[in-house]
Amino acid sequence: MENGKAAGAMNAALTQSLIELEQHVSRDGWDQGPRLFALADTAALIKAEPRLAAALAPETVEVSGLGPMRAYTSIEQEGFPGGKALDEALAGIGWPETVDGAALVVERVMLPPDAEAEMPADDSGVDLDAWVAAHPQRQEVRIAVGVLRDGSRDCALRLRSRDADDEVLSGPGLVPNLEEALAQTLRD
Repeated sequence: MENGKAAGAMNAALTQSLIELEQHVSRDGWDQGPRLFALADTAALIKAEPRLAAALAPETVEVSGLGPMRAYTSIEQEGFPGGKALDEALAGIGWPETVDGAALVVERVMLPPDAEAEMPADDSGVDLDAWVAAHPQRQEVRIAVGVLRDGSRDCALRLRSRDADDEVLSGPGLVPNLEEALAQTLRD
């Protein structure tokens, strides 16, 4: 990116795309497996495939001080992760140059930082998944994480206990390991 305004606009578009993607996935309810999506620049997609214009109809959103915001179209990749562990499945993904970014929607159980400090050590012999699942402060969440080829990253997060579209939180860095694993799928 040549200036901060362009990078900011891209981040705003990624944020909006992830919020819309999380809301789309939420219509299928909770207890879903991971879902992987390619992100394509909507205007470029319509230029390459004009017959898609009516279905995609990009909205141009003016962001104060940034001008028109770029829009991304999410294209779900069926059959992901195909019975593999999430990290293995992501390690086997590579995207063609025509894909501008990638997004992943997963459900997880998270603990607040003070509860994480109480976690038994990895070598304690305690089943950590069971320990987290039984913890009274656990929160079930659905996370939509997205990355773009220019390095932009963002997340949208919904708590199961606050299951409403207007309660979706967003921001970069919420799940840095997942962001990095997804970013690796865009590298040569």
